[in-house]
Amino acid sequence: MYLLLVPLIAMLLAHLSTVSLENFTELWNHVRLNHFLTVILCSVSLAFAVTLYFMSRPRSVYLVDFACYKPEPSQKVTRERFMELTKASGCFTEESLALQQKILEKSGFGQMTYVPKKLLRVPRDQSMSASMEETDQVMFGAVDELLTKTGVKPRDIGILVVNSSLFNPTPSLSARIVNRYKLRGNILSYNLGGMGCSAGVISIDLAKSLLQVHPNSYALVVSTENLTRSWYRGNERSMLVTNCLFRVGAAAVLLSNKFSDRRGSKYRLVHTVRTHKGADDKCFNCVLQQEDDKQNVGVSLSKDLMAVAGESLKTNITTLGPLVLPVSEQLLFFVSLIAKKVFKMKIKPHIPDFKLAFEHFCIHPGGRGVLDELEKNLELTPWHMEPSRMTLYRFGNTSSSSLWYELAYSEAKGRIRKGDRIWQIGFGSGFKCNSAVWHAIKTIDPAKEKNPWMDEIDEFPVQVPKVAPIVY
Repeated sequence: MYLLLVPLIAMLLAHLSTVSLENFTELWNHVRLNHFLTVILCSVSLAFAVTLYFMSRPRSVYLVDFACYKPEPSQKVTRERFMELTKASGCFTEESLALQQKILEKSGFGQMTYVPKKLLRVPRDQSMSASMEETDQVMFGAVDELLTKTGVKPRDIGILVVNSSLFNPTPSLSARIVNRYKLRGNILSYNLGGMGCSAGVISIDLAKSLLQVHPNSYALVVSTENLTRSWYRGNERSMLVTNCLFRVGAAAVLLSNKFSDRRGSKYRLVHTVRTHKGADDKCFNCVLQQEDDKQNVGVSLSKDLMAVAGESLKTNITTLGPLVLPVSEQLLFFVSLIAKKVFKMKIKPHIPDFKLAFEHFCIHPGGRGVLDELEKNLELTPWHMEPSRMTLYRFGNTSSSSLWYELAYSEAKGRIRKGDRIWQIGFGSGFKCNSAVWHAIKTIDPAKEKNPWMDEIDEFPVQVPKVAPIVY
């Protein structure tokens, strides 16, 4: 559309440049004297069209602020301590213990990730009450901090979206938040379950859609996951990975469609793109919650996971690319595609340079292998990957909330400038790949920020070895 409009606009401007002021005056006098009714009708039609245009435009959605929960220091666990607790549980064979140690040594984790309180003792307490205690701790901690930062009153919130993939009690987690903060009776409350690590972006997309039809509203999005209840106690190899990679965390995000909030907000939501590959059996089964032969429930990860994630990302960026990439990159991709498909030329398809479209990348830290593959395929620099790698190192994989710890890292480093564009990429079971694109409304001053990185940000980045041996 843009390519067609440019020559038309150029021709119109060239023609208008030959018209003098006298020509406009003569034309106006002719219309005023002979076609008064026509002028009135045209004016009314123009006013109606302009009004209709502005009323039908999508409402802008602003991110007022967000908060990431930082657990208590007593919940920190070193890799050695983690293996000691795992061995002391008495659930695992020597082979399973060796596999978990190997995974952890290559995970990219540091020595300060957090686990639930009830998993720090032997025997482990995986009861419903212990699970509820963990979820209340992280959800309410994140929401409390967010309300303090924004000054928004709970009863002003009109939309609530909560996502937790594996832990979905009754009443729902969203109902627990409504009860805790005494949210109003007509609140639009949603509880998303079973949607994996990309559910955070899905929640943002749902809130955005609701804000399009409910004017002057605030939407609260809470993303979390529960480890206490979902800890795997068996010896199935494909289910042991999740025990090693997931850690405690939660995030709360406040969105608004009020124009008055524009100046005080941090970001404007530009695009959300969702890709679902669940129609393909291989994609559907690559992340699967199931029982092993001894009825222990766990999440099985298929060896096809990396290939499936790559295909999902490819589909997602094929949709996102035309929305964000400059025309030059789109033309290069189109030309290479025509040469390869039509003229059967043996050339590599052009890989768009997304660094021209975004200043910052928040890639879900599903594991070190995932980050390595995306760094390679998207041709990103270590600087671009730093928020993702440092989040994995410091907090581990906190599931759907991880993307917000990454954005908090960039803010704490003072990297977010007015006008910057941020790309959040999430992967999840199903299989799904989802993207959110944000535009920074203002420069973020780290001196005024409160987030989980602020008291230790000067210690990062750190060098993360490819293999960190564990001796316990």
